[in-house]
Amino acid sequence: MLVLVAAELLKRANELAKQKIHPTSIITGYRMACREAVRYINTHLTTDVSTLGRASLVNAAKTSMSSKILGTMTDVFAEMCVDAVLRIKTVNSAGDTKYPIKAINILKAHGKSAKESQFIEGFALNCTVASQQMPKSIKGAKIALLDFNLQKHRMGLGVNIQVKDPSKIEEIKKREMDITKEKINLILKAGANVILTTKGIDDLCLKYFVEAGAIAVRRCKKEDLRRIAKATGGKLVISLADLEGGEGFDVNHLGQAEEFAQERVADDELCIIRGCKSSRCASIVLRGANSLMLDEMDRSLHDSLCVVQRTLESNAVVPGGGAVEAALSIYLEDFATSLGSREQLAIAEFAEALLVIPKTLAVNAAQDATDLVAKLRAHHYAAQTNAAQKEFRFTGLNLTTGKVHNSMQAGIMEPAVSKVKSIKFAVEAAISILRIDDVIRLNPKQQGDGGH
Repeated sequence: MLVLVAAELLKRANELAKQKIHPTSIITGYRMACREAVRYINTHLTTDVSTLGRASLVNAAKTSMSSKILGTMTDVFAEMCVDAVLRIKTVNSAGDTKYPIKAINILKAHGKSAKESQFIEGFALNCTVASQQMPKSIKGAKIALLDFNLQKHRMGLGVNIQVKDPSKIEEIKKREMDITKEKINLILKAGANVILTTKGIDDLCLKYFVEAGAIAVRRCKKEDLRRIAKATGGKLVISLADLEGGEGFDVNHLGQAEEFAQERVADDELCIIRGCKSSRCASIVLRGANSLMLDEMDRSLHDSLCVVQRTLESNAVVPGGGAVEAALSIYLEDFATSLGSREQLAIAEFAEALLVIPKTLAVNAAQDATDLVAKLRAHHYAAQTNAAQKEFRFTGLNLTTGKVHNSMQAGIMEPAVSKVKSIKFAVEAAISILRIDDVIRLNPKQQGDGGH
């Protein structure tokens, strides 16, 4: 939407400039129209989410993914999106309710159909325990998050040891093993029973973890460990060295969770963390035929998650299907006639530019754009001039039947904050280019010097 509206605004601004309307007047008119449009949306077109309930969240998610690869499976994935976002609800220190999308981990697994995708109440890692002799589940998990190797200690590059007594060689090897064991003991004595590292763990270290009854997982993604650290209240440790030159592991660096378990999900084994201490997590396992399909599903799902997040945080929705743009077009045309300055022309062009959205929707659905937009404008004109037909303000396009209908009743809705921001950003993008064009007009000699 942003790109379409911005391009249409520039196109119409160029026509006004050809009529000797100064860019400053055009910019002033666009800003006035933008302020009025935002005010009208907030006053007449928004609906409180709390009055609509969960259905509004599901419908907003469906509207987002209806034109994407998940369009034929909106019922399954819309519910999944809403469940995932509601689960990660957090309240910050200022008392504001937030829904951090990064707390939702999306995993991709080849095979089966997209409908086999699953929602998991917890943070899922696409890893398995390092040894089959380790337990598969631990209650009251205390998680150590490491960003270094747990392998047999070796001398650094450039270190040369000369041994005159061959009997000392075994002592050197034993000391190398003891150094590794001491590091592991520092972690275990701090109370850690789950060890996650971004690097490797060799067989020698696995032996110590198996004997202690702990779970060790290697080759985890650093990004995943950072998310786990935030969710469990832990800290990603890059070294055991302390400021005094010794080594130690602080108990406060451990993350805490109710359970850490390895479970079979779909065709793979996954490690799942449930009941995180600091914040709640959620995971979605996507299934698909190939990597290209999974990547597109991931993008579509992320868009829908962001839509649900914005709907919850702004607590307001607007009708979709071109309803907002058509209503604003009628309103701004009337508003323009109330002005006696040259900004009237820019506001009128702004009103016409907004119709590019319903026109594009109709064309993409292989419908008669001219006929549909005319019907849409007629309904919104009636809504704004006749109090008895006030409900027509929610009228949008029905792209399946080629008619107009009440978009709110049909479940076609969008977050109000997204609509407002799109209009604002489109106007600012158009204005920034108009300013550059104005500078070039004032300095025609600089047009070819490569500086603009």
